[in-house]
Amino acid sequence: METKDVILSLRTNKGLSQDELAEKVFVTRQAVSRWEHGDTIPGTETLKLLSEFFGVSINTLLGSPRQLICQCCGMPLDDSLISREKDGSFNEDYCKWCYADGEYTYSDMDDLIDVCVKHMTGKDFTEEQAREYMKSVLPKLDYWRRYEELGGGEKFEELKKQLIDEFNALHIEGMPKVEKLNALVGSYVNLEYRLPNGRMVKFLDDNATYLGNQLECEFGGDRCFGILANMDFLLVCTYGCGGSDPELVLYKKR
Repeated sequence: METKDVILSLRTNKGLSQDELAEKVFVTRQAVSRWEHGDTIPGTETLKLLSEFFGVSINTLLGSPRQLICQCCGMPLDDSLISREKDGSFNEDYCKWCYADGEYTYSDMDDLIDVCVKHMTGKDFTEEQAREYMKSVLPKLDYWRRYEELGGGEKFEELKKQLIDEFNALHIEGMPKVEKLNALVGSYVNLEYRLPNGRMVKFLDDNATYLGNQLECEFGGDRCFGILANMDFLLVCTYGCGGSDPELVLYKKR
């Protein structure tokens, strides 16, 4: 299906008029009409609103031009299997078992292979065939390619330990000792900060992966510390519920 057909079908299945859909996504009725006639397609931000409203991925809205595959386990994806961010939006790069709420589930390829082999062994694969297949497929996927760029498991764990030591060496008042870092997708943690000159800036790449964690302030209250790092920098911030009112505490090049 083309985008025009997808939007028409989703709208009529919900029993909405063009005016009613337009109101839901903050556009004019004429804009909806142009989409459904194939004259234009929604812009990026409107596609996000349509995706949230209809509960389908942007890939589906665009007529499924891409065959989505989980970039961690290799599973073919449809909308029922695609992972979601904490705010409910789709993350079309991963399945819901490999990524959820801004966090990756697996950091050890062998652990993932063990899980997948249990589900693959049977009619089409022996256990040995399933294991060999996964060993050949996973290193080609984006998540594990980036993971291997860090030198694989041993160097990855060394990097995490080093970053934890560097965070703890900062001795930031009110911030508890860092014990653990999780893999976090950039779009989930890329908060916007106000600089002293009033300028609003973001420091992260939405498509990159970082190591970080959320820490409760030792003094109590409703604000948390957020820590993020990669091979190039350390970042410490504080924020309120749901990432509201973020304040940059430290951004330090390594």
